[in-house]
Amino acid sequence: MVKKIFLTMLLPKIISIIGPESTGKSTLARDLAVHFGEPWVPEYARTYIENLNRPYTFEDLLSIAKGQLNLQDQLHRSAKNYLFCDTDLQVIKVWSLFKYKQLHPWIETKLKTRLPHLYLLTDIDLPWEEDPQREHPDPKTRKFLYDWYLDLIQQTGIPYAIVSGNPTQRIQKSLDAISKKMRRNHSEG
Repeated sequence: MVKKIFLTMLLPKIISIIGPESTGKSTLARDLAVHFGEPWVPEYARTYIENLNRPYTFEDLLSIAKGQLNLQDQLHRSAKNYLFCDTDLQVIKVWSLFKYKQLHPWIETKLKTRLPHLYLLTDIDLPWEEDPQREHPDPKTRKFLYDWYLDLIQQTGIPYAIVSGNPTQRIQKSLDAISKKMRRNHSEG
């Protein structure tokens, strides 16, 4: 047990940025990576769906989940202290359950073992931006999805912070949350 905790403390910390569509996840992941000089994992679903010659289906979500984790694993090797992930399996879970009312068992199993060190939940206070891959501009749906994410991450027991405001405020709130989390981990070690 001590060995496992020690190794976990040495590995780069994974920070997952999650939230509904059009809430600044990609921008925040990229900005934090630049700030720390660390890699960030883009949302694999974007590339996957852009390369489909058909509408995506429930079965595609498993491929997206596997692609997201593979990309995360590749970039984790080049991280020194942090790896910033623009989305994670919680997002795919919500997407799958909301759209298809089902979740592939492989994703459910991986959700139990592929947890980040910190969640940054992006608030819905940014205006909706149209994008061919975005599906839920309705404010009530955005609020529903936001609340769902909040509930899910609270159930994990993983530390989290809600990130809201303009881009500068979002960066500062994220930096504060990262600093607090790392201080707590250091005092626990």
